[in-house]
Amino acid sequence: MANTPPTTSTEQTSQAVQKLMDQYTEIARLAGALAHEIRNPLSTIRLNMELLAEDLEAESSQEHASPAQRRAGKRIGLVHSECQRLQDLLDDFLNYAKVRHLHLQPTDLNAEIDEALDFFAPEATEAGVEIVRYLDPDLPSVLLDREAFRGALLNLILNAKQAMPNGGQLVVRTSASGDKVALYLIDTGIGMDESTAAQMFDAFFSTKPGGSGLGLPTTAKIIEAHDGRISVQSSVGRGTQFTVELPVPARLGNDE
Repeated sequence: MANTPPTTSTEQTSQAVQKLMDQYTEIARLAGALAHEIRNPLSTIRLNMELLAEDLEAESSQEHASPAQRRAGKRIGLVHSECQRLQDLLDDFLNYAKVRHLHLQPTDLNAEIDEALDFFAPEATEAGVEIVRYLDPDLPSVLLDREAFRGALLNLILNAKQAMPNGGQLVVRTSASGDKVALYLIDTGIGMDESTAAQMFDAFFSTKPGGSGLGLPTTAKIIEAHDGRISVQSSVGRGTQFTVELPVPARLGNDE
């Protein structure tokens, strides 16, 4: 009887990684199922709060609302508001926790950026944000899931806008270096200290009132799923720079 060859360290590492991936997939599936189970009754509670508010408003219209009715209306409004906040948090969590199966295709990154910025332009104008583009015309193609990456890019753009409550400038630049391309988003906003910047990609960390703290972590997960990386540099009162690096597959790089 032939002896079974010993398992190599590489095989052991591969098996360990696969086991961790399987565990993560199962945890994500269970978390998603739990979030769905919470969201369904939460939607029912929110709907009933809306109906109660309508009933109370109809009764109050027949005569002046009593202090008790005003208190009841305020409490109903508070419960409805909290239900909506929890529903938004669940939606953000489901988006963060889900296992992503990307459909990668050779893509012109500059074209994707242009489309996203054109979509954002009316909102930028209203917010007093000037968009400046420095897109490298010789940028090689990269493999992207366009829908997933567009969501991540728009989140970074909106994050920059929110960092400039009084308007400012958003510089968007691309460049290529070796087997990587880089996307830089630089705003002239309020900036942040080193401690805050170090936690920007931690789940549930947020500096925004009512924020879920899942927007940037979800963005980071999408970029990492593209075998890319994201980093942040910031200075209080001067602004913030997000850097996204993406790999250029050798065969795509050689085709350029």
